[in-house]
This record gives sequence, C-alpha cells and structure tokens, in this order.
Amino acid sequence: MADKKEDEQDTKELKKSDQVIAREEKKNKLAQEGVDLFPHNAEISHQVAEIVKEHSSDSEEDLKKRGVKVKVPGRILFMRRMGRATFFHISDSRDKLQVYIREDRVGENLYHLFSCIDIGDIILVEGGLFKTRTGELTVLAESFTFLAKCLYPLPEKWHGLQDVELRYRKRYLDLIMNPEIKQIFRLRSGIIAGIRNFFDERDYIEVETPMMHAIPGGALARPFKTFHNALGIDLYLRIAPELYLKRLIVGGFEKVYEINRNFRNEGISSEHNPEFTMLEFYEAYCDYNDMMDMTEELICGLCHDLLGKEELTFDGRTISLKRPWKRLKFKEALTQYSGMAPSRFDNKQEIITFASDLTGDKGPLSYGNALDVIFDKFVKQNLDHPTFIMNPPKEISPLAKADRDNPDEAERFELIMGGMEIANAFSELSDPAEQRVRFEQQVEERKKGDEEAHPIDEDYVEALEYGLPPTGGEGIGIDRLVMLFADKKSIREVILFPLLRPK
Repeated sequence: MADKKEDEQDTKELKKSDQVIAREEKKNKLAQEGVDLFPHNAEISHQVAEIVKEHSSDSEEDLKKRGVKVKVPGRILFMRRMGRATFFHISDSRDKLQVYIREDRVGENLYHLFSCIDIGDIILVEGGLFKTRTGELTVLAESFTFLAKCLYPLPEKWHGLQDVELRYRKRYLDLIMNPEIKQIFRLRSGIIAGIRNFFDERDYIEVETPMMHAIPGGALARPFKTFHNALGIDLYLRIAPELYLKRLIVGGFEKVYEINRNFRNEGISSEHNPEFTMLEFYEAYCDYNDMMDMTEELICGLCHDLLGKEELTFDGRTISLKRPWKRLKFKEALTQYSGMAPSRFDNKQEIITFASDLTGDKGPLSYGNALDVIFDKFVKQNLDHPTFIMNPPKEISPLAKADRDNPDEAERFELIMGGMEIANAFSELSDPAEQRVRFEQQVEERKKGDEEAHPIDEDYVEALEYGLPPTGGEGIGIDRLVMLFADKKSIREVILFPLLRPK
C-alpha cells in the first residue's frame, strides 16, 4: 500500500513537471515567432471591474447600438476550447469578464498564437462588447497581446488553494485563486483610510517616529536587537512609539497620531505576529475617560461606514457595537469571571502561586503580573461585546497616572472585544519624578529576570521635566480590529505576508 501511494505521488510530480515543460516549450515557440512575452507597458482603456460595473445591465441591443470597444487586461482563469473558437475568462483584482475569440475573426496566424496560451497567462484583449444567449457580458476579441507568460500551472480550479501554510507562503497564489481574500485586504485598507479620516477631521497631525531605538520603551515587551555598524551601538526595533509621541506633546503638538509597525520578540499565535500594525494617538488636556468616548466613536463610525450596520459577526457570534459600551473595573471582572472572592486579593502570595501554576512558569512573577495572568486565563474569553476593563494594578502600568481614587490602581483601560484585547489607553503619567521611580522599579524587575522590563530612558524623563500637559493616549491593534471586521480567527488571515518559519 505504501509503495502504491509513493508511485501515485511520483506520477503526480511527473505530471506537474510535464506541465511546466509544456509551458516552457510554448514560451520558447512564441519567442521564436517574435512575440514579446514581457512587454514594458500596455495601452488599456478599461479594467475588468470597470467594464462589468458599467455595462452589466446593458441590453444586447444597447451594446450593439453604442458599439462599445475596449482594451482590457487580465489573467486567464478559465478556458473552454472548441476547435476554431474559444471562450475564456479574464480577471482583475475585483471581477472577471468573459472573452470569445474566433479564428475567422482574428485571423489564422493570431489564432495559431492563441493556441500557446495557458490558464494563468496575462493578456490584453481588444474588441467589442456583446451579450451571449445566456445574457453574459462578453468581449468579442478582435486582437490580443501577451503581457506575461505563466510558467507554472495554477492550483486545480474547483478545489483552489486550500493548504493554509502554502496560502501564507505564496500569498500571490492565494490572491489569484481565492478572490474573497482580496476583499479582506480591501476592507483593511478601508479601515486604515477611515482611521486617517477620523483623526484628520479632528485636527490631529499624522507623524512618523523612529523604528530603531537606542532604549526600548513604551510597552512591556521583549524587543528585537540589531547593531548599527557606523555608530558602533546596539539598537532595538521599536516595541511602541509611545515615548516619542509624548515628546511631541511636550513640544507643543496637542494632537498627534501614528499608524506604525511595531516589533515584539514574542511567540506566534492566532492573535500574535512578531511584526504588527498599531494606531497610537495622543491628545493634550484629556484623560482616559475621553479616550473611551473617542474609541467608541471611531470604531462605531468605521463599522457604519464600511459594513453599514451597528454589529459585527465574529466566529459565529454577533457583537453589538451599540453605545454606550460596558465599563468594568479590573478586579470586578476578575471576581465576576474567575470566581475569586474579593477577600483573596489581599493574599498576594496566594495570588502569585495560583498564577504561577496557571502558566507553568516558576520564574519571578509580581503580584500585578499574577493578576494579569489570571485575567488573561479567565476573563478575556468571556468578553465578546466591547468592554472597557478599567483600573488594573499600577505596577503593570508604568506609564499611566495612578487612579485619583485608588493610588494602587492605574487610570488605564483595555478594550476587549471578541475575547481579544483591541486597545490599551492611559491617562498619561506626566510627573517626571514619579516616572523615574516607575522606571527604577522596572530596572529592579529586569534584575530579577523580567526580560520585558527596560532600562531608564533618561531623555524621556528630561522631556517630562519641561512639562507634559494632562494627556490621554491610546494604542489600537489594527490587525486584530481587521480580524473582527473581516470575521477571521487568525491574525495571519489579515496580514498579507505573516512571519513563517523558513522551510
């Protein structure tokens, strides 16, 4: 049985090789006949999608009367040869269009060249529009031009490209064979454009901050390390732009935002990619309550504009975005979803031991980090509808002001939707002396083995000494937001080229 399977696999590989050889022979034959298979440009009149949108509702009589002529490029995705005539479909990034080519229309020589065309080739078709008996909009070809020869057979038509890892490794094939994938990235583009629109209309200025930092900061995360040869110094790919954006608030820009790439040297999962896209925005004279209001307005507006409704469907569940969104204290959420009695919060060592057992990691764990572990394990998965989790422990929020009513807690929130953290925001810590103390605490945690804690950024502390006004700041994960809008459970589905282990 094993030998038979191996023989079948060998036959498939041989057939694949034969197909490639046949395509290369056609390419060589066309080259010998003087055909330029890879021209420098193409004179086009329409894209496929434009023709379909403009003329799908036209009657055959209207098309004849108007005599619409087109020069349209596209990739061939289907072909049905019938001797001296052929029907085929060409496709662009949005739609497909049928083409009908006949030998008596284009001439024997050109039709002979057409016999060297394969599914996957990109061509330019010139001709008039008509409708077939079944009412399908079609180009009656008068001429065609090669634009690119496809030297490998595309995946089988009916099953498409199903292998998940292959789809990510060869995203170009995924986009060719699975048109619905293109819609995810059109939606992603629409979300980013909508975000820019939102902040531009509110007089924010879009800025760019460094992607290589001498001192990693702005979040608790492990950085990627690199080396600058000319300067002879270690640098770190940014884990967050926060400290630079707040320097700009100190400098007098009251409203700033950046759509940026961040890099965190952490594990890969359905919700994590080491390189990801983040929106960060900061506004002077605000606090985290203002950030909550603005977050509701932003995400609800995106949903209305892009999806035309006030709800999302995610993993078979309906997520209502109707305002106002739920606001829940961190410890109240722990009590509600983990079953912990409020009295247990006073026994810090018990909390640390319990969290260590959950992670299986016997390394150093602070009380605040232990509560965060328990939150991740028991609370997040229960929060489908948008919920602001407010006032976590101050010790895991080194850049946030202490809560004005409870100094052990931070004026900070996390927005949880669909069981995922989507946003994180603070009333930004502006007291330079307090910021130094917080940084020094991080240094102590680093000495104990916490690789996500970082050294003191002296320049940032000095910037605060020039005066940071009351400021609200927030980061929103673009990739996870797209996951929710596109109803995709894996972050790799919404990143065009996710990081993969080399073969």
